[in-house]
Amino acid sequence: MQIDKLRDEQLDQLFDAILSLETREDCYKFFDDLATMNEINSLKQRFQVAKLLTEGRTYNDIEKETKASTATISRVRRCIDYGSGGYELVLGRLPDAK
Repeated sequence: MQIDKLRDEQLDQLFDAILSLETREDCYKFFDDLATMNEINSLKQRFQVAKLLTEGRTYNDIEKETKASTATISRVRRCIDYGSGGYELVLGRLPDAK
C-alpha cells in the first residue's frame, strides 16, 4: 500500500480520531476543522467517481455528473483495479450498495 510510506503514530491517531466519530454531524464538525473546502470537495468528488465507476458508468457520464477531469477518473479507476481495495470495502458497506 502506498500509504505505508506515511504510516506512523500521528497517522494512527488521525485514523483513530476518524473512527471515534459517531454521527454524520460529528463528521461535518471534524472535517470542517480538519480540511479546507477544496480538500473536502476533492475527496467527495473522488468518492463519487468511484461509486459511479463501480456502477459501470462511462467516463463521459461521470465527467458530466461530477465535473471530474478524465485524469481524476483514470486515477480512481486505477485505484479500483490495482489499489488496496479500500473503495470496494467502503462502497460494499453502504446501505444503498445492497
